[in-house]
Amino acid sequence: MCARILIVNGNKREATERVVALGGRPYGEGYAEALRYFAPELECTILNAADGERLQAGISLSDFDGAVWTGSALSAYWDEPAVSRQIELARAVLVAGLPCFGSCWGLQLVCTALGGEVRANPNGIEIGIARRIRVTDAGDGHAIFAGKMPVFDALAIHRDEVVALPSGAVVLARNEVSKIQAIEISTGNSIFWGVQYHPEFDFETISILLNREADFLIVEGYVGKKTDLNQITNDFRSLHLEPGRKDLAWRYGLDDAVLDPSMRMREIGNWLKKFVLRPMLQ
Repeated sequence: MCARILIVNGNKREATERVVALGGRPYGEGYAEALRYFAPELECTILNAADGERLQAGISLSDFDGAVWTGSALSAYWDEPAVSRQIELARAVLVAGLPCFGSCWGLQLVCTALGGEVRANPNGIEIGIARRIRVTDAGDGHAIFAGKMPVFDALAIHRDEVVALPSGAVVLARNEVSKIQAIEISTGNSIFWGVQYHPEFDFETISILLNREADFLIVEGYVGKKTDLNQITNDFRSLHLEPGRKDLAWRYGLDDAVLDPSMRMREIGNWLKKFVLRPMLQ
């Protein structure tokens, strides 16, 4: 019997269409591929909850062995149906007792659903590579980071941050941009692992999102002109195709923490092993 994972795609249709128009793929599909990297036999159901999609008739949350949340262009503090629908779903998933994992928006959404607070990060956008993420004392030896170094870089894009944690939350990692880069929340019969970065992303995805944010990055002075950004996105695409490019790794100060997919996505693999795959073997 194969495990079943519910993947909640956090983006609205128009945001997904924009990413696809730039050459990317829907976040839910990318997350399914990341999960199957560690467990090819997984059965993944993608739910576009932001657009109001519901589980098909005859399928309930209890039919799944775990749930994950993708990133999103939404903000958890916006007052709109695409957000409130997902907050309600997050609460229902947690009440159902499913083990959960969330990236970026997923972390912010679950914290909001449980009474935490999210705001725009006064440090600005963290995009491309999140640098020098440090495991906290609580995160030292935690299963989410099994096999990772205590200080590491990660692929990332986010403008918001969690500033008030819900009850039962423990901070597992932080860096200079975001004081909360990874958390665990114990609530009822459910355990949630969340990260502010994107272990499920690859360099191709990041290059597409950098292009999506081109005007903003130029106006804000992150790059001087479009040709400068083009150089970065072209290099990241090359790294996606040839992760062994030492010249590009040296140029951007990268190591296996982001170049090796088994290391880059280790948090996802550790979650699957602990909460989904191991229990099925018992």
